[in-house]
Amino acid sequence: MIRLEQILTPGRSLVNVPGGSKKRVLEQIAKLVARDLPDLDNQDIFESLVAREKLGSTGFGNGIAIPHCRLTGCTAPISAVLRLDAPVDFDAIDGAPVDLLFVLLVPEAATDEHLELLRQIASMLDRTDVRERLRQAPDSTSLYQVVVDVQSGR
Repeated sequence: MIRLEQILTPGRSLVNVPGGSKKRVLEQIAKLVARDLPDLDNQDIFESLVAREKLGSTGFGNGIAIPHCRLTGCTAPISAVLRLDAPVDFDAIDGAPVDLLFVLLVPEAATDEHLELLRQIASMLDRTDVRERLRQAPDSTSLYQVVVDVQSGR
């Protein structure tokens, strides 16, 4: 079974990302992920994320969003985690603005894997203590380490 820390890297774990708007945040996610996916264009990634948001907001509640999509040309799941410098309106289910984003991009055919990874992310972010640790991480390396620790049961 694939685990979140296998598809997340310290380089894709960022704190104090300038937010501004939902659209700007999705653009930044696309640019960040495109650096590690040379075969994919950040505009394609952005458009796929926006198309998924149009189906229904990925704002999960408690200041969290899990933008995700299936991507043609993506060969393996890839994840990123961002903490914004200021919360943005993400049309979340509870109406609360979002400051923590977990991103998941998966190959077009990866249905079971996709759902399993989303389940791991959602169950982790359901915990108040985990959200606090992510919000208090002083830098990108610490943010990444919180995810690894939580996945390892620490």
